[in-house]
Amino acid sequence: MRRYDDKLIVVTGGAGFIGSGVVRHLNDKGISNIVVVDELGHDEKWKNLVGKNLVDIIEKDQFFDWLVGRESEIGAFIHLGACSSTVETNASYILENNYRFSVRLAEYALKNEQRLIYASSAATYGDGSLGFSDDHATLRQLSPLNMYGFSKQLFDLWLQREGVLDKTVGLKYFNVFGPNEYHKGRMSSAIVHVLPTAQKEGVVRLFKSCDPRNYADGGQMRDFIYVKDAVRMTCDFLDNDAGGIFNIGRGTPGTWNELATAIFKAIDVPAKIEYIDMPKDLIGKYQNYTCADMKKASRALEGNIQCYSLEDSVVEYVREYLIPGKRW
Repeated sequence: MRRYDDKLIVVTGGAGFIGSGVVRHLNDKGISNIVVVDELGHDEKWKNLVGKNLVDIIEKDQFFDWLVGRESEIGAFIHLGACSSTVETNASYILENNYRFSVRLAEYALKNEQRLIYASSAATYGDGSLGFSDDHATLRQLSPLNMYGFSKQLFDLWLQREGVLDKTVGLKYFNVFGPNEYHKGRMSSAIVHVLPTAQKEGVVRLFKSCDPRNYADGGQMRDFIYVKDAVRMTCDFLDNDAGGIFNIGRGTPGTWNELATAIFKAIDVPAKIEYIDMPKDLIGKYQNYTCADMKKASRALEGNIQCYSLEDSVVEYVREYLIPGKRW
């Protein structure tokens, strides 16, 4: 990352879950010329930035004014800021926040030849019936199940239509979990929600299968990836000239039952799993199976896609972060 020694790296959503991890990872590599852009509001995600080295924190609504005149100061953008709620019903808000904001930033970065790495999403793959390939040829065929996924797809398609998709890096994050997600509320990983019950009652409750012919209760499969692995791969794209859309996952799916069993291991309690009805607002919008095709990312990152195992990452997360209430 030496090419950015005299340039700013701007991280939008930098106080958030993956964003604050990016700041931590860059700091660990000796990089502190970082500007965080976020909407801190009234929650406690600001705590994700405590102890980190950066130049400034810019409020989201002041960002584009701040950019004026700084064209030569900025080397790269890591654009992670978005409304990530898959059950948000205000489509107009998501369109403005996720799509139009991204278009405006891309126009600035491309005009000034700055590296732009942005968060797309595995939610663009919809029910997965078309597979999980990051081949650009399939972009227009994808059918997201919610407005969040659709907003991400719209930006991918805009870049493709403008002929600049290969001049940016779009990362389709799969099921990321780990430290610094405390502020995400309902959208934080299941581990956050079920751990207190596992500790108090010795049980983990999972959703019953909405497709029992293909998946047993708790047998639904997701490509769970630890945030430390997702962050490392994200930052590695600062060191290369790869362009286009890339999946970010382990490339190996795990079941919810396996996830729950790892939680019990972390707290040294015998595994006991119960199954409950799925909330009505998730039915029809729930992915029963996700698995990142990582071949393209592996080529771009020269094979550096090795990840924590699901069990090891869950155990570390629970023992080193959730139970002591620490951040990364």
